[in-house]
Amino acid sequence: MSLIKKDLTKAVRLALYAGAAAVVGLPAAPAFAQDEGSSENLETIVVTGSRIRRADIETAQPVLVIDRAQIENQGFTSVADILQNLPSAGSPAISRSQVLASGENVGGYYIDIRNLGTNRTLVLVDGKRLGATTDGLQDLGQIPTSVIERIEVLTDGASSVYGSDAIAAVVNIITRSRFEGAEANVYVGQYDEDDGERKVYDFTIGSTSERGSVTMSVQYSDEDPVWARDREFSAYGNAGPEFPGSGWSAVSQNGSWFGPCGANGANTWCTLIRGRDPLLISSYRPHVAADNANSNLQMMNQTGVERRSVFVSGQYDVFDNVKFRADVLYNERSTLQQVAGYPFQSAVFGIPMSADSVFNPTNSAVTFRRRLWEVPRTTRSVLDTYRITTGFEGFFELFGNEWNWDVGANINRNDITKFGFGDASTRAMEAALGPSFINGLGQAQCGTPDNPLPLGSNLASGECVPFNPLLPFGEPGLGSLSDPLLQSFLFPETHDTGRTTSTSYTANLAGTIFALPAGDLGIAVGVEHRREDGKFVPDPLAVSGDYTGLPATPTDGGYDLDEAYVEIEIPLLKDLPFARQLSINVASRYSDYSNFGDTTNNKFGLQWRPIEDLLVRGTYADGFRAPAIGDLYAGVNGTFAFYTDPCGSGSFGNVAGSAPCTAAGVPASYVQLGQGGVPCTAYPCQTGFQFISASSNPDLTPEIAETKTLGLVYSPSYFEGFNIALDWWKVRIDNTIAADSFQDVLDDCYRFGIASRCSSIVRDPVTHVITTMRSGLTNKGYVETEGYDLGISYRLPEFSFGRFAIRWDTTYTSKYDAKEDNADDTTVFGYVGSTGTFRTRSNLSLDWTLGAFGATWTTRYFSGMYESCVRATHCDDPDHIAVDGSPDPLRHVGSNSFHDVQLRWRAPWDGTFSVGANNVGGHFGPIMFTAPNSQFPYYGGFEIGRFYYAKYTQRF
Repeated sequence: MSLIKKDLTKAVRLALYAGAAAVVGLPAAPAFAQDEGSSENLETIVVTGSRIRRADIETAQPVLVIDRAQIENQGFTSVADILQNLPSAGSPAISRSQVLASGENVGGYYIDIRNLGTNRTLVLVDGKRLGATTDGLQDLGQIPTSVIERIEVLTDGASSVYGSDAIAAVVNIITRSRFEGAEANVYVGQYDEDDGERKVYDFTIGSTSERGSVTMSVQYSDEDPVWARDREFSAYGNAGPEFPGSGWSAVSQNGSWFGPCGANGANTWCTLIRGRDPLLISSYRPHVAADNANSNLQMMNQTGVERRSVFVSGQYDVFDNVKFRADVLYNERSTLQQVAGYPFQSAVFGIPMSADSVFNPTNSAVTFRRRLWEVPRTTRSVLDTYRITTGFEGFFELFGNEWNWDVGANINRNDITKFGFGDASTRAMEAALGPSFINGLGQAQCGTPDNPLPLGSNLASGECVPFNPLLPFGEPGLGSLSDPLLQSFLFPETHDTGRTTSTSYTANLAGTIFALPAGDLGIAVGVEHRREDGKFVPDPLAVSGDYTGLPATPTDGGYDLDEAYVEIEIPLLKDLPFARQLSINVASRYSDYSNFGDTTNNKFGLQWRPIEDLLVRGTYADGFRAPAIGDLYAGVNGTFAFYTDPCGSGSFGNVAGSAPCTAAGVPASYVQLGQGGVPCTAYPCQTGFQFISASSNPDLTPEIAETKTLGLVYSPSYFEGFNIALDWWKVRIDNTIAADSFQDVLDDCYRFGIASRCSSIVRDPVTHVITTMRSGLTNKGYVETEGYDLGISYRLPEFSFGRFAIRWDTTYTSKYDAKEDNADDTTVFGYVGSTGTFRTRSNLSLDWTLGAFGATWTTRYFSGMYESCVRATHCDDPDHIAVDGSPDPLRHVGSNSFHDVQLRWRAPWDGTFSVGANNVGGHFGPIMFTAPNSQFPYYGGFEIGRFYYAKYTQRF
């Protein structure tokens, strides 16, 4: 090649500041993109977003590079946490605060760029796809941080290069290779509330010779859970400390039954007076609000997670121009969730306490409700990842031009097992509440004296243990749920299992066709065959519905595809006035799927450098997302949904008494009922009935995307160290694959009067509470978002008191619109500024180094948010009208900033000590009554306290 190394170095320096997305930590340091050659041969490289090898890292699209030094100079220990703090990142999908979430994906860690959805950001490892769940979600928890050399983030569509899912962004994790020596790291940290302890230990060793190298890294990490009771925003219920008791459930650990304990013998819910005889009606008093259960006392605020991983990579020069590469990854990720004991209601399951139960204070069957407090519900999700990548690569010369080729295979298998405990078997519950008596040993025994059932926990063999649900938690007595034998009988351990396998075979060829006056005409071509298979099998109890957990049916399916692509780089002008460089890039990819057919996606890119210091760039790209296995073949699932009934007079902004509500038989005075049939006091309110979610549709078609970018990068030669990048972007996704939320179904039916949407809503004819509702999956509507990325950096000259570097990165979202269906007259709703869809996210970092000492300060800024009003006392815009003309009262909250600091010292023996604090100011975000991305009234993407850490690195 004709470029000298000096020119390459300058090109790299300029390009690293081209991305307008942010880096948390140090300003971007010089780092090369994915190197397809040796460490000495830097003549040609491959940049994420292109297949053409080039001597200049700059392309028409914004690529952000986060190198290893930046990762080390911050206090985050997972890939997901590092990426989640980019200003372009959206709300976290299935955050660790969503402890009531269920299903295959729970326990994973995902990234969502531009708030377009986790499955619209493609994750690669060394340019190869990371394995996904059956829902198409790629778990970043599979990748240990110890193996990462750098992370490249392409904030642009790239389906023409990588195929499906590359709509919002492409994250390419480049692993360490040709590592020489050894390195050990120890990290410990915890919140200043003395909880949430994190420990990370890793060791990396490598050896390099003239013909090859091998690198191995092992890592262990453990993060303790944080409990909801230990944070003010989550300790008091679902509305924060200002409203203690809000959201507490009448189905409490004190137990209650419906009987004649009210005034003058009136029937009401009756609770045992502690210390009194539970067989006497006079021992019971009416249930009061103080008896209600604060389930948050047993819930985790953040789940715990433990990881073990081993990574080995190697390469060997078979010949001078042929190299063999291989890497193997094994990772085990174990995540623990805990929520409160199940709120059992006998009326929901049709299992009353038998009139012949020895614990029955009456002579007839008793309807009761009791939270099974003694046995909290826990789920341990274990994901085992096996990943093997192998192949050959090389080069040859043809007509004086160098051509590079590679062939390879990639196999990624994820095995997941979910261990559940705390949901009761309804068959066992029915037996435990059935006829029972006191035997000669003074024990409660199931059956009758004439036909006793053996005392024991094996239901299948006819054994049984009686249960007295009227005993409050902690009250001694026969039939108490604190009895280990009774717990063993009622609560079986459930096992869900799943496996997803992704297998791909690729062949690529790239080189120069011929030289043009402005440079080489480059081309890359390639083919790929990929097979995706997935299965998730819930426990038989979930399939049969014979337990208190959510019902589910298996997911099983797969598809394969064949793809071919071509990419051409055409240099047009060079070294002319106002055209120091002008080139275009054209790419096209043809994909043929076994399930829905074929699709072709194109991309056009432009680079124009009018002067040496200024680069103007732009792209136009097609994109698509193929339906995932779960989208096509998943079964149905049940859920106890949170929702706001528009016909309920208690909710703010309701439409009680409207024509659609009246037609459904709902009186204007109706107040929405929550668990236990108790009127809701805060919204959204959780139902006491299971709703059904049909989460697949075999007739789905791909989503179709269009991405546009236009930007400039200015690196003035007269102001050394200063760089600025500004990029405009716009993404539109049509034919979106989306599940109707239950709230959408209700709003469409009652607020907007769409009669066809009412068919799945079933209400109790007497109480008017919704007892059944369905949601489904379909192609509908579109999502369109638009905004700007700004990145400014300045590395100051070195002074006697050290060297400073400043970086400021901002993402400004000017539009985020969504349309719910394909009808021309459907209203388009805007969501910029709503919970999690921030108008502005910004990071400002200052780094200082002086010899062996260094420090970094980072400020992370989030603009204000708004949410729907759920309390009239907290509603600053009660008269707001939505774009469709309907009342839409809103509550606004202000902006939030979190500050991180790290101090470090490099020891003479090649060790580095670092101490720091994330959210050093101990800032908490505002109470958010709608609980966005969380189980609690708090945004799930915000910090939950001040976190201190210390780490030590030793290099050998």
